[in-house]
Parts: sequence; C-alpha cells; structure tokens
Amino acid sequence: MNVNTAKVGNYRWVICSLLFFATTINYMDRQVLSLLKPTLEEEFNWSNSDYADIAAIFQFVYAVSMLFAGRFVDRIGTKWGYAWSIILWSVGAIIHAYAISIGDGINQVFEWIGIAALPVSIIGFMFARGVLAIGEAGNFPSAIKATAEYFPKSERSFATGIFNSGANIGAILAPLSVPWIANHWGWATAFEIVGALGFIWLIFWFIFYETPAKQKRMGDEERAYISKDQEEDKRRRKAGLSEEDEKPVSWLKLLKFRQTWAFTLGKFMTDGVWWFFLFWLPGYLKDQYNIVNEDIMLPLAVLYSMTMIGSVAGGWFPKYFIARGYAAYDGRMKAMLTIAFFPLLVLLAQPLGGVSFWLPVLLIGIGTSAHQAWSANIFTTVSDMFPRRAVASVVGIGGMAGGVGGALITKLGGYLFDHYKSLGHIETGYTIMFSICAIAYLAAWSVMKLLVPKMKVISFD
Repeated sequence: MNVNTAKVGNYRWVICSLLFFATTINYMDRQVLSLLKPTLEEEFNWSNSDYADIAAIFQFVYAVSMLFAGRFVDRIGTKWGYAWSIILWSVGAIIHAYAISIGDGINQVFEWIGIAALPVSIIGFMFARGVLAIGEAGNFPSAIKATAEYFPKSERSFATGIFNSGANIGAILAPLSVPWIANHWGWATAFEIVGALGFIWLIFWFIFYETPAKQKRMGDEERAYISKDQEEDKRRRKAGLSEEDEKPVSWLKLLKFRQTWAFTLGKFMTDGVWWFFLFWLPGYLKDQYNIVNEDIMLPLAVLYSMTMIGSVAGGWFPKYFIARGYAAYDGRMKAMLTIAFFPLLVLLAQPLGGVSFWLPVLLIGIGTSAHQAWSANIFTTVSDMFPRRAVASVVGIGGMAGGVGGALITKLGGYLFDHYKSLGHIETGYTIMFSICAIAYLAAWSVMKLLVPKMKVISFD
C-alpha cells in the first residue's frame, strides 16, 4: 500500500514533539544530582560509595517501579498515565532541595522505632531520589505506548529516535544550566527550577493529547494511515470492540514468550552503560582531569550533542534496510548489530586520555551515541511484536531489568573507584568500567538473536 504522507496530515508529529519535551525534562531532572556531585560531596563529605548508594537507590526503585508503571499505563491509558508520572517525578525533583530537612525527619522516625540513624544528607537524598524514580518510571512505557498508538510500524523507530533524543537534549541543557544556577543561587534552587518544568509541560499535554480514535485535530486519512499495518485494529473493528474494551495482559502470560525475555535481557545488559555515563561522567572529568563546576559545561554539552545525532540517526537507520526489502524486525536487528560495534571505541578512551581530555570525551560520545541509537531500536522491537495493549507492560518488564542492571553497574563503579583511589590510581577503575561498557552491546545482541532468531507477532486470542 503506497501512501502519500503529505496528504494524510502530520498531527502524529505533534504528539512526538510532546514526547520529546517530556523526555528532555525527564533527563534534566535525573542529571541534576550528578552535575552537583562535586559540590555535594564536598559539602556533605560523601565518598564515591556514598554517592553510588544514593544513585543506586534511584535505579533500584526505578527498576521496581518500571514493572508497575507499564502495567499502570496499560490499565488507565496513556493520557493519565503520563500525566501522573510527570506530576510525581516533578515533585520528586523539587524535594531534593529539602533533602536535609527530610533526612532529619526520617531519622527522628527511625530513632522513635529503634532503628539506628543514618547520615542526614544521605537518607534525605535517597528519599528524594526514590520519589523521582517512581515518577520517572512512567516516561518510557507511556512514550512507547503513545508511539504505538500514533505511528505505523514503518515510522516507529524513527519517531522513537526523535523523542528519545530528548534524553540527549536534557543531558545538554542540564550541564549548561545547573552549574550556573547552583553557583549563583545555590544547589537547592537548581533542583527547584529544573523540577518545576514538568508542570509547564503538563498544560500542553492536556491540550494536545487524546487517543487517535478520539483526536479531533486529526483527519480520517491520517488515522487510516496510522492503522494501515496494524492487524490489532482490524481485528478489534471486526469484533466491534474499542481499545478501552481490552484489558492488559498479565505479567505471567507475557513472561512465557521468548520475545519478552529478548527485550528484557537486552535492556538488562545495556541500560547500565547509559546510567553509568550519565551518573559518573562529571566525577570522571573531576577525578582524572580536575574539570569541575562551570568548566564542565562545554565537554558535556559536546558529548551529549553527539548522542542526539546518534538517537535520531539510529531511529532512521532500520529504514535503510526496510527499503531494501527486509521486514521491519529484521531491518531493526541488522541496524542494531551494526550499532553494537561502535561502543568498542570506548576501549581507547583511557589509553588516549594522556594526549588530551577531549579524546576520551569524543570517544565516550561515540559510545553514548551508539547507546541512544540502540535504545531507539530495542524499544521499537516491542511494538513490532506485541499488541498495543501489552506494549507498556512489556516495556515496564524490560525497564525493570534495565534498572537492576544500572544499579549493579553503579554499585560496582562506586566500589572500584573507592578501591583504586585508595591505591592511588583511580584510572584503573575507570578502565575496567569502560571495558564492560564497550562489549555490552555485542553480547546483548547475541542473546536477543538467540532467543528470537525470526520475528513473530504475538497474538493473545
């Protein structure tokens, strides 16, 4: 079926832009802590392990919440699922500013019930990170479900690449703004200002989003174009059902499919790489090159600008293979295999770091660009293989696994950095971590291909 997309309308890209800005805000909120790490560890006397504990709490809570977030979004729908997510994560981001008061209050409760008190700053930031994690867990299940609703399969990875590039824009905007705000108005204000952005986005979400069937701003031609290859829609119409009539699929049923495990293990093996670079890059630049505060803005802005290109290009890349006759899933896996080789360049970051700190920044930038290209495609494998009513739940299961993998990587990093710092050569710790990051994608692709050698669309009928 050849369709002139110029005639069908472009409202679906308005929705994609909303997903892009939400993801941008999501990553700005997430990155404030890592950018303020040098300031906070000096003020509160944190070790690398202390910081790793705080970061790992976010990842652990995020992992558990992803499982329930996907289920929650499938049950109440994309519109309200996304809305509640961003409300909660914006509140979580803001309350970092009050972490000391929160920690003091929690310790008073601990003392009252006979539990030993913890350092006030650590327990306060752990609580704030936990609230942030619960809310942020809803971002990707909601965004992937919205993409499955608004885009045909041929456009989904490209749309995912575009909205997923918001993670890189957020990672660029955060180092350009957070250190400046903290230097002029204090670290607490940085959390408050960045956290408030989510409430502004919420206004536009309620104005512009509705399911395609109810979307009055969308023409019938675009609605037909979106559903042109969606057998689920055809089956539903034939049965006289609406999308609201169909209940989410149980976790137990989803876990019986190899496709669920392929996505889940792929996320477990690769998400930790992104988490590691997101949370530890400011510390790396400080530890090895003594780059801190506003001096860190340019290197991180350059690095995450590269990742934005990777995200969009990675979303487009499968279309190259699809245009040459490959099925959507096969084209995606071809693209992912090619992408998986690029992180190997991160192995050169430490050996070439003595020439200039810009060489590791650029090499790590290639690695993080590859991650975002990989991410745009691995998410889309879910909507390739599962009906839309199961998409957010499967994304949630995989996201939980990715969060667990991220928590393990973070804890391992904290241990290695403290260990080798005590021995006087912290660079060895970074070398080990970079090596893990470099090979993760080829290993993950091999596992995914072993589990699902050929794509099969799941049916629950």
